Amino acid sequence: MSQYQYHVFSLPKELLDTLVPRNVLNQPTAPTPSAPSRPVSPTPTAQPAVGSRACNVCLGATFIDVEDQRAHFRSDWHRYNVKVRLNGGEPVSEAHFAQLVDGLEDSISGSASSSEGDSADSDAVSALVHKTRKLGGPSSADDAPTISIPQTALVWFHSPPSTQIGIYKAIFSKRTEPAQYLDELKEMQHGGERGRTWAMFMTAGGHFAGAIVRVKRPDGDDDDDGLTKKGKPKRPKPEIEVLKHKTFHRYTTRRKQGGSQSINDNSKNKAISAGAMLRRYGEQALRDDIRNLLQDWAEDIHDCERIWIRASVSNRRIFLDYEGAIIEKGDERLRTFPFPTRRPRISQTQAELSRCLQELTRVKVSHLTEEALRAQDEALLAALPKPRPHPTSTQPEAKPKIQPAQPQLSPEEEALRDKWTRLLDMIRRGRIDTLKAFWEREGSSLGGVNAPVPEWTEERGGTLLQVAAYAGQEEVVRWLLEDLRADPTIAVPAPRTGAVAEADESAQESDTDAPRLPRARGARRTAYDLARTKAVRNVFRRCAAAHPDWWDWFGTEHGARVPSALSAEMEEEREEKKKARRKGLKEKVREREAREKEREASATPPPVAVEQPKVANSVKAEPVNGPRKLGGSTVGNESVAGLTPEMRAKVERERRARAAEARLKAMQGAGR
Repeated sequence: MSQYQYHVFSLPKELLDTLVPRNVLNQPTAPTPSAPSRPVSPTPTAQPAVGSRACNVCLGATFIDVEDQRAHFRSDWHRYNVKVRLNGGEPVSEAHFAQLVDGLEDSISGSASSSEGDSADSDAVSALVHKTRKLGGPSSADDAPTISIPQTALVWFHSPPSTQIGIYKAIFSKRTEPAQYLDELKEMQHGGERGRTWAMFMTAGGHFAGAIVRVKRPDGDDDDDGLTKKGKPKRPKPEIEVLKHKTFHRYTTRRKQGGSQSINDNSKNKAISAGAMLRRYGEQALRDDIRNLLQDWAEDIHDCERIWIRASVSNRRIFLDYEGAIIEKGDERLRTFPFPTRRPRISQTQAELSRCLQELTRVKVSHLTEEALRAQDEALLAALPKPRPHPTSTQPEAKPKIQPAQPQLSPEEEALRDKWTRLLDMIRRGRIDTLKAFWEREGSSLGGVNAPVPEWTEERGGTLLQVAAYAGQEEVVRWLLEDLRADPTIAVPAPRTGAVAEADESAQESDTDAPRLPRARGARRTAYDLARTKAVRNVFRRCAAAHPDWWDWFGTEHGARVPSALSAEMEEEREEKKKARRKGLKEKVREREAREKEREASATPPPVAVEQPKVANSVKAEPVNGPRKLGGSTVGNESVAGLTPEMRAKVERERRARAAEARLKAMQGAGR
């Protein structure tokens, strides 16, 4: 395939008059080998995407370079088609894939492009595959075998003898049939009085780029002579003119983490860090900036022929489906880019938008002879999977495999299952605020608080109270008992046996903080028996003390099997006992420390008494001009060894006092 040579809105008239469409769908079978070799008539044939830079899964998508091919293989569109093909389904075009993603429910987080560093299996792809499995029914055995021809994002036209041009199908109107593409292409060469304008918007990772571009000038805009007033040739006007453009960036994504802050908040607990608050503010500011820009460009957008938007599912809500939206959600002009795009960055925001515009408006050109085209068509048809033949009466019928019948669910049953799934998930996770709002809205449709939990959920409990008690959610159990007055006397259905039951019993019996009723294997169990923590069991006991007339709390045969009530006075008394016990322990520790100190003091030998005359003589014996130490002689220092610091200090003070008295007496004797 050669480089771009023509502009889609300015094709040469001599080329336009010779174009014929190429479409292999009009050929029921491949040409037979015995057919005589003759020039191909201008009947529709196929232009398959064959080559190393093409995708055989995604309806023959072609690429310009290796980077575009790698980006396509990482995109959600390609991953969805691969999963669908593995499940025996048919791949879809990128435009159809975008419509499928837009049709998902708001609870599903949108998957961004591959350049945003999302995981290999995004939520949107998994949800679409699951939805396709449910909606896709078995094909009828009476259907005739048909050949499925891969569709491409390009529509190809042939100009004899050896020129082919390809144009993106997204440029044409959605109401145009494939047989009318050529007529619309000829109509595109006229710009009308105002010309043809497009609106293009791209946003990802907090980056935004928008532009209003003129892809075709109005008719009569070109001068006939092409000369200026001075007789010089005029500079040719560009084929594409940017009328308005705007780019800006907000901090919405954590570096090297991927995903916006809103998606992270929906999937996990709401972060409270400073960075999370800045990212939430950045998302709000980005949304306001984009919508204000759309409001400023409202008149230009209204006159645009096509509106191209590159955004994830969550980011598309910025442009559509809000009060006072400039672009309506079902606008016929809306398009997604039919080729892989890169995330607009700070230094290349407008450059990526310009690259996509060039990709859309430049015609793809190839030069293949008619023999080469015929061989290409035959190779394509030969590579397609052959349809399975229907069994006839002469062929032995294969014995059908016995498979468990899976009932087909109606939309009402699907909605009911979804409500139960969400309700049980809130109970297990302890989301009490969300649970209250959901129950106020949907509780009556689920049969009330004592409605049995469906068997297909495989929960460890037959009621919501039993599920909450087994999950250890204290607040949920209190809300069910006190606010909704759930029945705690309902027995747990189908008691389990085997290793699972033994593990549960051992886990329950290991917690001896509160009295438990003895019960044999297989005995009747209630929600209280499923509680595995003391905090949850105390909720039952407090409710039994506060509302003793509500239920048979203490019965074993038909009651709730609660061992005893737990009133506020009992809890206060228990707290007082705990405080007294802690106080007694502290006093015992102090007494033990005091006894240890006394034992150490009695085991230490008393200090050696120093007689007064000896101390005086020792002082007198010292030379007058020699050094004198405070405390007198050092005789007896060894006697303080092994004493406690307090006893050693006391001995030292006594020595110093006796030395001071000896010096005073010596001074008095010398004065006489």
